[in-house]
Amino acid sequence: MIQWKEEMIIEKNIENVWRLFSDENIKRIMPKVEEHILIEKKEDEAGAKHKQTYREGKRLETYIVETLAYEDLPDKKHKEQSFVLGKAFEITLSFTLLKLDETTTKFIYEGQNKGVNFVGRAMLKLGSEKSNNKVVHEFMERVKTEALTG
Repeated sequence: MIQWKEEMIIEKNIENVWRLFSDENIKRIMPKVEEHILIEKKEDEAGAKHKQTYREGKRLETYIVETLAYEDLPDKKHKEQSFVLGKAFEITLSFTLLKLDETTTKFIYEGQNKGVNFVGRAMLKLGSEKSNNKVVHEFMERVKTEALTG
């Protein structure tokens, strides 16, 4: 199993950063997501489910993303999601935003990727922690860049 927890300060109002995590803006921070369709409940509640299609090179992967937790308070925003990728990996992600002041937000990105079968566990063991950290940092930088430009 791979786990991570990273934090970053973004010089932007919490509401502006939070908008990036809405359905309509998801492709701005996750450009490899080709399709993100709500299929159950509402996007802003726990239990919501989305059908998501992701492109990795020429391969398309489609899976169901379930929102496990959703919180939208004036000084704290939180969204936790889970999905199974390729019948091999169970991935849980959480995005937390904390309002530090009117123009500053702390962004906390946590997650875990665990193999759900022998193939998944073997692939995680063979994968590099360095490349996983690179993906995490690239995502965080994309969120920061989009928040500052949009």
